[in-house]
Amino acid sequence: MKSSKGLKRARSKFSIIGEFWAYLRIRKKWWLGPIILVLVLLSLFIVFTEGSALAPFIYTLF
Repeated sequence: MKSSKGLKRARSKFSIIGEFWAYLRIRKKWWLGPIILVLVLLSLFIVFTEGSALAPFIYTLF
């Protein structure tokens, strides 16, 4: 039973991606795709370099 609950919970978390894709496809808002991609890449870059020796150099970029 626990595995089916976990699977349902994981599907609900990833359903936002499917809903966003449907929104882009139906509404023809293709210009939002690159903006979201850049924001996700920047956030991942900041999270992964947060505790590294590169942190002081990143602050000068922003």
